[in-house]
Amino acid sequence: MTNLRLIVPAALVAQVLSLLRELVSVTNVVHVRGAGIEPAGDVINADVAREDVSLVLERLCALGLDETGGISIQTVDASVSAAARRAMREAEGFASDAVLWEQVEETVSESTELSFSFLAYMVIATCLAAIGILTDSAILIVGAMVVGPEFGPLAALCVAIVRRRTLIARTSATALVAGFALAILAAYVLTAALRAADLGPDAAALEDRAQTFFISHPDTFSVLVALLAGTAGMLSLSTAKSGALIGVLISVTTIPAAANIGVAAAYRNWDECQGAALQLVINLGAIVVAGVVTLAVERSAFRRRRTRS
Repeated sequence: MTNLRLIVPAALVAQVLSLLRELVSVTNVVHVRGAGIEPAGDVINADVAREDVSLVLERLCALGLDETGGISIQTVDASVSAAARRAMREAEGFASDAVLWEQVEETVSESTELSFSFLAYMVIATCLAAIGILTDSAILIVGAMVVGPEFGPLAALCVAIVRRRTLIARTSATALVAGFALAILAAYVLTAALRAADLGPDAAALEDRAQTFFISHPDTFSVLVALLAGTAGMLSLSTAKSGALIGVLISVTTIPAAANIGVAAAYRNWDECQGAALQLVINLGAIVVAGVVTLAVERSAFRRRRTRS
């Protein structure tokens, strides 16, 4: 279940209550007169089956409540009552498949900020991956994937394309470009410093690495992995599944490739640099395509559900 806390101006109270009462997926409706201070109005709380939350929100926004009042969304961990079970049973579909589009947009909009922490994580992850490439260590590559934060802006870009949110698309693209540019530069500087200190491997040894050779040599499997990663990432975001491990899956196709660009540039190995750059471009493109297609399919299903309701 999902709880909606509404601050409703007096002119809309009757319409909002009527709307909530007529929906079988809504229960536990509470009305407190005059409790809202800013904005002023009555406070109405209602529990809604997750499957119908976006439908209810659309109808509330159609009444103008998002402009004249307030709407807050909270997840209910457990609702122990016959009324709640009946509401969930009456709602069409499965709660695990339901998409709260308003919540998705709010989540991704917070991931587009070009903040210090985002840039720091990008640099740290890419430098870890660079060391993993220099030492041919798969363990360090996995560690870099865990740290990588690029899943947020990538997901935001996909949502922005599907929902036609120009501002989110622009800010997420800016974060990705700036983040990867800085990360590649950091990997280059780190590698150059290690070479200057005679701590890095020689060029011949760097080319002969069994564990990390795949990073700069894209093939059909690279595209498949990126497509699957993009699909899994969007499903985790839209259906409230755990996004932590999904972020690792996204990073396997991006962070190591970015690091390899910096490492290869420091070694003046332009063929390797070109291969890593192609890997990064292919992976980013495939992730975005898969993410957009996944969200478009979910959006189409939501529209059909809205039409039936």
